[in-house]
Amino acid sequence: MVSYRFKYRWVTLVLCLCATARPAYGDEAAKLVKAAIDYWRDVSSYSVTDMTIHRPKWERTMSLRVWTRGEKESLVRVVSPAKDAGNSTLLADNKMWTFSPKINRIIKIPSSMMYQSWMGSDFSNNDIARADDLVHLYTHRLLGTETREGRKVLIVEATPFDSAPVVWGKEVLAIRDDYVLLEHVFYDQDMVLVKKMGTLEVKQMGGKEIAVLQRMQKMDKPDEWTQIFVKEARFGINIPGNTFTLSNLRNPRR
Repeated sequence: MVSYRFKYRWVTLVLCLCATARPAYGDEAAKLVKAAIDYWRDVSSYSVTDMTIHRPKWERTMSLRVWTRGEKESLVRVVSPAKDAGNSTLLADNKMWTFSPKINRIIKIPSSMMYQSWMGSDFSNNDIARADDLVHLYTHRLLGTETREGRKVLIVEATPFDSAPVVWGKEVLAIRDDYVLLEHVFYDQDMVLVKKMGTLEVKQMGGKEIAVLQRMQKMDKPDEWTQIFVKEARFGINIPGNTFTLSNLRNPRR
Protein backbone atom coordinates (compact mmCIF):
# COMPACT_ATOMS: atom_id res chain seq x y z
CA MET A 1 0.00 0.00 0.00
CA VAL A 2 -0.85 2.86 -0.92
CA SER A 3 3.14 4.05 -1.39
CA TYR A 4 5.73 7.40 -1.29
CA ARG A 5 2.81 7.58 0.86
CA PHE A 6 1.26 4.11 1.53
CA LYS A 7 4.25 3.72 2.85
CA TYR A 8 2.04 5.25 5.20
CA ARG A 9 0.56 6.06 3.76
CA TRP A 10 0.14 2.68 3.34
CA VAL A 11 -0.02 2.73 3.05
CA THR A 12 -0.97 4.14 4.75
CA LEU A 13 -1.02 4.21 5.00
CA VAL A 14 -0.85 3.16 7.00
CA LEU A 15 3.22 5.45 10.36
CA CYS A 16 5.77 4.31 12.92
CA LEU A 17 9.20 5.35 14.26
CA CYS A 18 12.78 4.26 14.40
CA ALA A 19 13.61 2.79 17.76
CA THR A 20 17.32 3.35 17.25
CA ALA A 21 17.01 7.06 16.58
CA ARG A 22 14.51 8.31 19.10
CA PRO A 23 14.23 12.08 19.04
CA ALA A 24 13.71 14.22 22.07
CA TYR A 25 10.17 15.36 22.74
CA GLY A 26 8.63 18.86 22.99
CA ASP A 27 10.28 21.08 20.40
CA GLU A 28 11.42 17.95 18.59
CA ALA A 29 7.87 17.18 17.49
CA ALA A 30 8.77 17.63 13.82
CA LYS A 31 11.56 15.06 14.13
CA LEU A 32 9.12 12.73 15.79
CA VAL A 33 6.70 12.94 12.87
CA LYS A 34 9.44 12.45 10.29
CA ALA A 35 10.87 9.51 12.19
CA ALA A 36 7.40 7.94 12.21
CA ILE A 37 7.14 8.22 8.45
CA ASP A 38 10.70 6.97 7.91
CA TYR A 39 10.17 4.02 10.23
CA TRP A 40 7.28 2.62 8.24
CA ARG A 41 8.73 2.98 4.81
CA ASP A 42 12.32 2.22 5.85
CA VAL A 43 14.94 2.62 3.09
CA SER A 44 12.72 0.38 0.98
CA SER A 45 9.75 -1.88 1.50
CA TYR A 46 7.45 -4.42 -0.08
CA SER A 47 4.03 -5.30 1.27
CA VAL A 48 0.90 -7.23 0.37
CA THR A 49 -2.23 -5.55 1.60
CA ASP A 50 -5.98 -5.98 1.45
CA MET A 51 -8.00 -2.79 1.12
CA THR A 52 -11.69 -3.08 2.01
CA ILE A 53 -14.10 -0.31 1.08
CA HIS A 54 -17.27 -0.51 3.17
CA ARG A 55 -20.52 1.20 2.30
CA PRO A 56 -23.98 0.62 3.85
CA LYS A 57 -25.22 -1.43 0.88
CA TRP A 58 -22.02 -3.01 -0.38
CA GLU A 59 -18.44 -3.87 0.43
CA ARG A 60 -15.52 -4.81 -1.74
CA THR A 61 -11.94 -5.87 -1.09
CA MET A 62 -8.94 -5.42 -3.33
CA SER A 63 -5.58 -7.08 -2.83
CA LEU A 64 -2.62 -4.78 -3.42
CA ARG A 65 1.12 -5.15 -3.81
CA VAL A 66 3.16 -2.13 -2.75
CA TRP A 67 6.81 -1.22 -3.30
CA THR A 68 8.51 1.83 -1.82
CA ARG A 69 12.04 3.19 -1.96
CA GLY A 70 13.22 6.28 -0.12
CA GLU A 71 11.09 9.40 0.11
CA LYS A 72 10.07 9.80 -3.50
CA GLU A 73 9.32 6.43 -5.06
CA SER A 74 6.43 4.03 -4.62
CA LEU A 75 4.28 1.74 -6.73
CA VAL A 76 0.89 0.29 -5.81
CA ARG A 77 -0.63 -2.41 -8.00
CA VAL A 78 -4.03 -4.11 -7.67
CA VAL A 79 -3.72 -7.90 -8.10
CA SER A 80 -7.32 -8.94 -7.37
CA PRO A 81 -10.24 -9.14 -7.97
CA ALA A 82 -9.81 -9.80 -11.65
CA LYS A 83 -11.92 -6.84 -12.74
CA ASP A 84 -9.58 -4.45 -10.90
CA ALA A 85 -6.30 -6.28 -11.44
CA GLY A 86 -3.62 -4.20 -13.10
CA ASN A 87 -4.87 -0.82 -11.89
CA SER A 88 -1.74 0.85 -10.57
CA THR A 89 -0.44 4.06 -9.06
CA LEU A 90 3.14 5.29 -9.43
CA LEU A 91 4.83 8.00 -7.42
CA ALA A 92 8.18 9.27 -8.61
CA ASP A 93 9.95 12.55 -7.96
CA ASN A 94 6.84 14.17 -6.43
CA LYS A 95 4.69 13.26 -9.43
CA MET A 96 1.80 10.79 -9.50
CA TRP A 97 0.45 8.65 -12.35
CA THR A 98 -2.22 6.00 -12.61
CA PHE A 99 -2.63 3.21 -15.13
CA SER A 100 -5.84 1.43 -16.04
CA PRO A 101 -5.54 -1.72 -18.18
CA LYS A 102 -9.15 -1.31 -19.32
CA ILE A 103 -8.30 1.81 -21.25
CA ASN A 104 -4.59 0.96 -21.56
CA ARG A 105 -3.70 4.50 -20.62
CA ILE A 106 -1.38 6.23 -18.18
CA ILE A 107 -2.84 9.37 -16.63
CA LYS A 108 -0.82 11.96 -14.72
CA ILE A 109 -2.68 13.17 -11.64
CA PRO A 110 -2.74 16.99 -11.52
CA SER A 111 -2.51 18.95 -8.30
CA SER A 112 -6.21 19.81 -8.57
CA MET A 113 -7.10 16.12 -8.17
CA MET A 114 -4.83 15.28 -5.24
CA TYR A 115 -7.66 15.51 -2.73
CA GLN A 116 -10.04 13.33 -4.72
CA SER A 117 -10.72 9.73 -3.77
CA TRP A 118 -8.02 7.14 -4.46
CA MET A 119 -9.57 4.11 -6.20
CA GLY A 120 -12.99 4.91 -4.76
CA SER A 121 -11.74 4.60 -1.18
CA ASP A 122 -11.85 7.01 1.75
CA PHE A 123 -8.20 7.78 1.13
CA SER A 124 -7.35 10.66 -1.17
CA ASN A 125 -4.62 10.72 -3.78
CA ASN A 126 -2.80 13.07 -1.43
CA ASP A 127 -3.06 10.60 1.45
CA ILE A 128 -1.31 8.04 -0.69
CA ALA A 129 1.23 10.28 -2.31
CA ARG A 130 2.51 12.99 -0.05
CA ALA A 131 3.35 11.84 3.45
CA ASP A 132 6.38 14.07 3.48
CA ASP A 133 4.24 17.17 3.09
CA LEU A 134 3.37 16.58 6.72
CA VAL A 135 7.03 17.19 7.54
CA HIS A 136 7.96 19.94 5.11
CA LEU A 137 4.81 22.07 4.90
CA TYR A 138 3.72 22.12 8.55
CA THR A 139 4.81 23.41 11.93
CA HIS A 140 4.61 20.90 14.79
CA ARG A 141 3.79 21.06 18.45
CA LEU A 142 3.77 18.38 21.11
CA LEU A 143 0.37 18.66 22.78
CA GLY A 144 1.11 16.14 25.51
CA THR A 145 1.27 12.48 26.34
CA GLU A 146 -1.32 9.84 27.14
CA THR A 147 -1.30 6.25 28.29
CA ARG A 148 -3.06 3.72 26.09
CA GLU A 149 -3.02 0.03 26.94
CA GLY A 150 -0.07 0.63 29.25
CA ARG A 151 2.06 2.43 26.66
CA LYS A 152 3.04 6.08 26.47
CA VAL A 153 1.53 7.87 23.46
CA LEU A 154 2.70 11.26 22.21
CA ILE A 155 0.16 13.64 20.69
CA VAL A 156 1.53 15.95 17.99
CA GLU A 157 -0.34 18.80 16.32
CA ALA A 158 0.73 19.67 12.76
CA THR A 159 -0.40 23.05 11.39
CA PRO A 160 0.29 23.94 7.73
CA PHE A 161 2.23 27.06 6.81
CA ASP A 162 0.00 29.87 5.53
CA SER A 163 1.48 29.43 2.04
CA ALA A 164 1.24 25.63 2.02
CA PRO A 165 -0.97 24.18 -0.76
CA VAL A 166 -3.01 21.96 1.55
CA VAL A 167 -6.70 21.92 2.43
CA TRP A 168 -6.41 21.02 6.10
CA GLY A 169 -6.49 23.48 8.97
CA LYS A 170 -4.47 21.10 11.10
CA GLU A 171 -3.69 17.43 11.60
CA VAL A 172 -3.15 15.63 14.89
CA LEU A 173 -1.16 12.41 15.29
CA ALA A 174 -0.98 9.97 18.20
CA ILE A 175 2.36 8.11 18.15
CA ARG A 176 3.12 5.29 20.55
CA ASP A 177 6.41 5.34 22.46
CA ASP A 178 7.74 2.56 20.26
CA TYR A 179 6.87 4.75 17.30
CA VAL A 180 3.81 3.05 15.96
CA LEU A 181 1.21 5.51 14.67
CA LEU A 182 -2.06 4.91 16.48
CA GLU A 183 -4.18 7.74 15.13
CA HIS A 184 -4.14 10.48 12.49
CA VAL A 185 -6.99 13.01 12.41
CA PHE A 186 -7.69 15.78 9.93
CA TYR A 187 -9.41 19.14 10.61
CA ASP A 188 -10.66 21.59 8.00
CA GLN A 189 -9.91 25.32 7.94
CA ASP A 190 -12.71 25.92 10.47
CA MET A 191 -11.12 23.34 12.80
CA VAL A 192 -13.97 20.91 12.26
CA LEU A 193 -12.91 17.25 12.44
CA VAL A 194 -13.33 15.84 8.92
CA LYS A 195 -11.82 12.36 8.94
CA LYS A 196 -9.78 10.04 11.08
CA MET A 197 -7.45 7.13 10.50
CA GLY A 198 -7.10 4.79 13.45
CA THR A 199 -4.86 1.79 14.03
CA LEU A 200 -6.88 -1.26 15.07
CA GLU A 201 -4.08 -3.81 15.33
CA VAL A 202 -0.31 -3.73 15.78
CA LYS A 203 1.74 -6.78 15.00
CA GLN A 204 5.34 -7.91 14.53
CA MET A 205 5.99 -8.17 10.83
CA GLY A 206 9.06 -7.74 8.65
CA GLY A 207 11.32 -7.54 11.69
CA LYS A 208 9.50 -4.80 13.60
CA GLU A 209 6.14 -3.87 15.04
CA ILE A 210 3.90 -2.13 12.56
CA ALA A 211 0.27 -1.10 12.28
CA VAL A 212 -1.21 -3.98 10.29
CA LEU A 213 -4.87 -2.96 10.47
CA GLN A 214 -5.96 0.65 9.96
CA ARG A 215 -9.28 2.29 9.17
CA MET A 216 -9.94 5.65 7.50
CA GLN A 217 -13.38 7.13 8.18
CA LYS A 218 -15.04 10.42 7.34
CA MET A 219 -16.86 11.87 10.30
CA ASP A 220 -19.99 12.89 8.38
CA LYS A 221 -20.43 9.34 7.05
CA PRO A 222 -20.14 7.03 10.06
CA ASP A 223 -21.43 4.02 8.10
CA GLU A 224 -18.67 4.29 5.52
CA TRP A 225 -14.99 3.47 5.92
CA THR A 226 -11.94 2.03 4.22
CA GLN A 227 -9.79 -0.51 5.99
CA ILE A 228 -6.25 -1.60 5.18
CA PHE A 229 -4.91 -4.94 6.37
CA VAL A 230 -1.21 -5.68 5.84
CA LYS A 231 -0.75 -9.42 5.25
CA GLU A 232 2.95 -9.39 4.45
CA ALA A 233 5.70 -6.80 4.80
CA ARG A 234 9.42 -6.72 4.21
CA PHE A 235 11.78 -3.83 4.77
CA GLY A 236 15.26 -2.85 3.64
CA ILE A 237 15.04 -5.00 0.54
CA ASN A 238 16.68 -4.66 -2.86
CA ILE A 239 14.24 -3.36 -5.48
CA PRO A 240 15.13 -3.35 -9.20
CA GLY A 241 15.93 0.09 -10.54
CA ASN A 242 13.20 -0.04 -13.19
CA THR A 243 10.39 -0.67 -10.69
CA PHE A 244 9.41 2.97 -10.34
CA THR A 245 9.10 3.82 -14.02
CA LEU A 246 6.21 4.57 -16.36
CA SER A 247 7.23 1.57 -18.43
CA ASN A 248 6.84 -0.75 -15.46
CA LEU A 249 3.58 0.96 -14.51
CA ARG A 250 2.09 -0.10 -17.84
CA ASN A 251 3.92 -3.40 -18.33
CA PRO A 252 4.74 -4.95 -14.94
CA ARG A 253 7.94 -6.95 -14.81
CA ARG A 254 7.24 -8.50 -11.43
